[in-house]
Amino acid sequence: MSGAAWNKGARFAVYYAPSRESAWWRAGSTWLGRDAESGEPCEPPQPQGLTRPLQELTEAPRRYGWHGTLVAPFRLADGVTQQNVLDATRAWAETQSPFMLTVEAATLGDFVALRPADQQGEANLRAVAARALHTLDALRARPSAADLARRLAAPLSERQRALLIEWGYPYVLDEFRFHMTLSGSLADTDERATLVAWWQAQTPVLGPLSIDHAALFVEPAPGEPFVLWQRVPFRPAR
Repeated sequence: MSGAAWNKGARFAVYYAPSRESAWWRAGSTWLGRDAESGEPCEPPQPQGLTRPLQELTEAPRRYGWHGTLVAPFRLADGVTQQNVLDATRAWAETQSPFMLTVEAATLGDFVALRPADQQGEANLRAVAARALHTLDALRARPSAADLARRLAAPLSERQRALLIEWGYPYVLDEFRFHMTLSGSLADTDERATLVAWWQAQTPVLGPLSIDHAALFVEPAPGEPFVLWQRVPFRPAR
């Protein structure tokens, strides 16, 4: 994907994605049924106790690929190129130091996700995401009045509404909560519990995540699957 070019309708995002060679990348991509870097489909497992195929439960996150959001998807402002985005992301990444992150599986609202297992890990990711947000903000197109009105119609707190107006997304800065989505919205509490239990058994085996790079993902056109375009390493540990 490194040499790909996209049209004006594409959206770019800065995500965390485990390294291509890691067991974490294989586990997450297999779970979602798609490798966002190679574009290849994967055969997902079927956790014991599920009455529906796992693929039905992961349809929504499958489109986005295996990731944790640092900067939410955005379209480019007039005059901004994808090379500008890559250059800015690389400059930001060179100021970030790698660290390890212990994660746990949990229910977040009505979906299942991995999240930092302690407050320090959460704070570290919030700081990384905030710096990326500030670096890339000048590159994003501002939403139209109609688009902004539509987004503001969602059930948001006053703080989230203010963040949406200023930054184009309500869950940033103090409202940021790092997570790696494992399911779509699930009304069945038993389904959610089954998925959480499956991942609770996997995380000790997989170990902590190495937060040593970011990944630029692209939605080539509205509604299309996101693809992993470029991996951007953090500065080496000293």
